[in-house]
Amino acid sequence: MSEGYSIELYFDPALENQVLKAWNVLARRQISTQLIEIESRPHITLFSSPAADPTKLENILKTFASKHEPLSLSFSSICSSSSDANLLFLAPTPTLSLLQFHSQLSDALRKEGVEVGDEFRPDSWIPSCAVAQDVPKSRMAEAFTVLRELRLPVNGYAMDIGLVEFSPVREVCSFAIGNNTVEV
Repeated sequence: MSEGYSIELYFDPALENQVLKAWNVLARRQISTQLIEIESRPHITLFSSPAADPTKLENILKTFASKHEPLSLSFSSICSSSSDANLLFLAPTPTLSLLQFHSQLSDALRKEGVEVGDEFRPDSWIPSCAVAQDVPKSRMAEAFTVLRELRLPVNGYAMDIGLVEFSPVREVCSFAIGNNTVEV
């Protein structure tokens, strides 16, 4: 039985590979392997809920994706959150287009009766791409050093939007944003 559903923004292959490279380096150094083990995919979480109708979410996403264009992304900083099991993440520059995309998705969800929790409301949402979870406190500095080797900013595009069931992580569906004709 699922613990919930999330809506995730996926990247073009080159950007996705940059994030996977970070995951793999952290795994080889035995700092964090959880994201690889749960078979996650590099993403920015746009919405998450323990109680949502996946059929309704899929229909919303299909319509929403067709009305938007791929988004330019630039991961410009490495951040941490001790409140989320010592999470390390890449933070995208919060461009107007990214913030509007998220706000419009929130509006589309609310119009269909889907409750958007406080963490994912447009006025409090913090866009992020997890690169390590449950990092031992004694290894946080080492993890930051490893991630600095990415030579930020790392640039690319958000090309797809997907619905994911968790736990375990399982992609329910994903849709190309717009016509996906961005030259990468």
